[in-house]
Amino acid sequence: MSVLRAQALLPGVPITDVLTVVQEAELVVLAVPDDVLAELVTGLAETGSVRAGQFWCHPAGAHGIEVLAPVAQRGAIPLAIHPVMTFTGTSIDLARLADCPFGVTAPEGFRSVAEALVVEMGGEPIWVPEQARARYHAALALGANGLVTLVNAALDLLRESGVADGRRLIEPLLQASLENALRMGDQALTGPVARGDAATVATHLETIADAQLEVAYAYRAMARLTALRAVDSGLLAPTAAESLLDVLARDIAEGGA
Repeated sequence: MSVLRAQALLPGVPITDVLTVVQEAELVVLAVPDDVLAELVTGLAETGSVRAGQFWCHPAGAHGIEVLAPVAQRGAIPLAIHPVMTFTGTSIDLARLADCPFGVTAPEGFRSVAEALVVEMGGEPIWVPEQARARYHAALALGANGLVTLVNAALDLLRESGVADGRRLIEPLLQASLENALRMGDQALTGPVARGDAATVATHLETIADAQLEVAYAYRAMARLTALRAVDSGLLAPTAAESLLDVLARDIAEGGA
């Protein structure tokens, strides 16, 4: 399947074995899952195929350039260039690279090289310090993957409530909420948690737990975080938050309210 995708997306480009690519390429791109990257780099370094002055790049968000140390020790120049975008593995991904931000990490002397590569692809380079890569990636995963899970959990609850077209119902609300959050920060918070409506939140927990217990735990965790941020931002008075936080501290398995 990967070979077929490569043939479709890169017509006329020869497909050869890994060691031949490493030996002949000026820029080696290691596009593999985060958890296998280190082992791959170490293994390729031990083949003796790395050339001094060669650029070695990976698009993994969780790693910076430290993971490329085995090839850097042999004279290669390490670059971490992570596209902050979700991809499908099909041709529609190419259009998503236009104006896409990239998290860039490189040795200081080669920062401009890494940024130039991103610009050549039509993207926007954003510098990420080496020591911040794990937290940077965690933030992106929390926002993007967490959003997908939350949206689909909400749609599941709507379906179980008998709503025929939950997507049509919720889409304008979600779009407006995202736009407001990006523009206004915590001041965009609305709803029962931001108002301190403890009884309403207790009812939410009870009815969600009846349908999907794991979603109720997620609701409780997000509601607590929302309440704390609402207090910190001045939207919710600490005294008004007390009864709400008390509800959120109770054991859902024992009724949630």
